[in-house]
Amino acid sequence: MTPMLAAIATAFWLGILTSISPCPLASNVAAISFVGRSVVHPRRVLAAGLSYSIGRAVTYILVAALVVTSLLSIPSVSFFLQKRMNQILGPLLVVIGIGLLGWSTLQLPSGGWGQAMKERMARRGVMGAGGLGMLFALSFCPVSAGLFFGALIPLAVNSQSKLLLPGIYGLGTGLPVVVFALLLVLGAQWVGRAFRIAGAIDRAARPITGGVFVLAGLYLTLTHVFGVEL
Repeated sequence: MTPMLAAIATAFWLGILTSISPCPLASNVAAISFVGRSVVHPRRVLAAGLSYSIGRAVTYILVAALVVTSLLSIPSVSFFLQKRMNQILGPLLVVIGIGLLGWSTLQLPSGGWGQAMKERMARRGVMGAGGLGMLFALSFCPVSAGLFFGALIPLAVNSQSKLLLPGIYGLGTGLPVVVFALLLVLGAQWVGRAFRIAGAIDRAARPITGGVFVLAGLYLTLTHVFGVEL
């Protein structure tokens, strides 16, 4: 597998892991529920789910592109990152991995959007679903903020990918939401069952990903910071 394909696969997995983490997953299901209450026709429910997912993906692309472009457009910063990225990425991956493993109680600031704003967007149907997706995408909680800013952004900077990797990440965050919208069309009981399955996947995937992050971070730290040959 080439480095770019590995980066694409990693970005997609980070997006899925973000989407099935408890905080983003709960907000996704809540948003689909809001949309489902106000949209009568099944096809429009599915369209609203797609619109919501696109809204999230577009927001992640814009935020990531802005951050990556800003970092790469400053010559001194760009030169520093090209020279020191692996040294920075090693300890950063260890910290994120520890957080995913639940060994740290560090709380990152998370945004919140008022109930009235959510309901106002939901009442606008399919178009409002896209706006709701953008609102929730900007409402970072500790896990999603750590994965986005701590893992995806360094990966995008290292690959000098302003659009592709953030876009792949956005697709990863939106894919489960489309599935939930489809299940909502099939029947509400399927949503509850899928929610439990997604929770089980998250409980299994998070420690595995956390362990991989810690091991990769330790490898990069030992080889690029301390000069150990492995």
